[in-house]
Amino acid sequence: MKKTTRFHLHLSLLVALFLGAVVSLAAAKQAPTISSYGGLSDAEAMYIRKRQLLYYKDENGDRGERVTVDPSLVFENPRLRNAYIALQAWKQAILSDPLNLTANWVGSRVCKYEGVFCAPAPDNKTIRTVAGIDLNHGDIAGYLPEELGLLVDLALFHINSNRFCGTVPFKFKNMRLLFELDLSNNRFAGKFPRVVLKLPSLKFLDLRFNEFEGTVPKELFEKSLDAIFINHNRFVFDLPENLGSSPVSVIVLANNKFHGCVPSSLGNMSNLNEIILMNNGFRSCLPAEIGMLKDLTVLDVSFNQLMGPLPDTIGGMESLEQLNVAHNMFSGKIPESICKLPNLENFTFSYNFFTGEPPVCLGLPDSSDRRNCLPARPLQRSAAQCKAFLSRPVDCSSFRCAPFVPSLPPPPPPSPPPPVVIPQSPPPPLPSSPPPPPSPPPPIYSPPATSVLSAPSPSIAPPPPSPSPPPPPVYSPPPPSPPPPSPSPPPPPPPVYSPPPPSPLPQPPPSPLPPCVRPPPPPPPNSPPPPHSQPPPPPPVYSPPPPLHITLHHLPHITLLHLPHITLLHLHHHHLV
Repeated sequence: MKKTTRFHLHLSLLVALFLGAVVSLAAAKQAPTISSYGGLSDAEAMYIRKRQLLYYKDENGDRGERVTVDPSLVFENPRLRNAYIALQAWKQAILSDPLNLTANWVGSRVCKYEGVFCAPAPDNKTIRTVAGIDLNHGDIAGYLPEELGLLVDLALFHINSNRFCGTVPFKFKNMRLLFELDLSNNRFAGKFPRVVLKLPSLKFLDLRFNEFEGTVPKELFEKSLDAIFINHNRFVFDLPENLGSSPVSVIVLANNKFHGCVPSSLGNMSNLNEIILMNNGFRSCLPAEIGMLKDLTVLDVSFNQLMGPLPDTIGGMESLEQLNVAHNMFSGKIPESICKLPNLENFTFSYNFFTGEPPVCLGLPDSSDRRNCLPARPLQRSAAQCKAFLSRPVDCSSFRCAPFVPSLPPPPPPSPPPPVVIPQSPPPPLPSSPPPPPSPPPPIYSPPATSVLSAPSPSIAPPPPSPSPPPPPVYSPPPPSPPPPSPSPPPPPPPVYSPPPPSPLPQPPPSPLPPCVRPPPPPPPNSPPPPHSQPPPPPPVYSPPPPLHITLHHLPHITLLHLPHITLLHLHHHHLV
């Protein structure tokens, strides 16, 4: 009897396990293959998640795309072959392309690919290279492979309004000519892409509407950028004091989690036209130095925790058109000078604790003053609210914000000039000029030669007579040098020539001038130009990148125009948030 009972028990357990396995298997078969990941299958969504995890594990490494080049393909030049490899790797990394923008990314004719723009190479105008990529508004899902770093001549990279995820490839550091980087409105995540700090030619950076998080490196504000858009991310940190070092004309930091003080160094941003700090966690007084921004047209600090009075200095910002300080904790009286600004079109200061509004402010074309503590104005806060807040005076020093330090840009500019005045060029003409005219009057110029040697070293002022003879030597020292001591004449000319090349000519007596002008023409004229011609060469190195045309108003809408060998970015006015 016991054996029979035990047998039935084991049998029932086996049947239960079997039935459970069958039910789970059937459920798995009936599970939908399409999930809610924007039309992606579960397998595709899982692949994306896996790739994102790989990015965090190996942020600076290769991402594994492998592209083989068909030997039968013929390319115009090696750079277009590299571009083919980069774009094919990218095509492999694309999981969804609903508009089929990459459908014609086939074959060696890379410059015919949709969204790819070629131009003469900056260092070799006889060959073509990929200079720009524009896949804006393509709704493409995928990620950016490391092979994109092969596009070393790329000046424009625009992929806004897509579904790219992951991080920015470390190999982007090879794009030494990259001028505009627009990754906005995608699904990029992780820390701030520090690789952008390694792009020497970058002027326009747009990372808005992504999922970047953490801190923003303060080195970003040391770069020579013209526009920074990093709004609508998850950055969390205090704005560094070196914010004022940035030469940008537009900076938008809205809708992040910045906190702390609004840096007083802001007053050093002399190029600034628009700054939008709305919807963060700034908690301080608005620094008076903000009034130093004479070219500012848009200032938006709304939806923060800023306190104290509005600085009177804002009344001197005559270029200001849009001023929004709403949804803060400002108090006191509004300076009348602000409402008298000649170009002010909109002044919004609702949801604060202001107690005084000049009549002139009521005449502004567009303004809002509700929810303040203004007597005789409609839709104000209750008397209890106003009394509770205003009973606690605001001490701006309690925020312990860093004091204002005037910008140090002025000193740097003087430093470049020294290199411009190149002392190396004068020496060459000296040795070359002496040989041609050894015949001119040796006795007349030999005494000055000795005096010149003594005069330049101490100073030019002590010996007034000596300067008059030296001028001729500026171009004529060569003649005297051959007869007496050849080494003595060469040293004097450098000091005499370098300080004032033109001035010595009028001062010398007319008699020495003829010999000075006749013999030297061949050598001297050649020597002076070099010093002046040397400064220009450096700039042309990065001149190829197309210029950036920014219309400084609210959130820009970006369009790319393809002109002969040039692509231009145009920003049209739109409200930023």
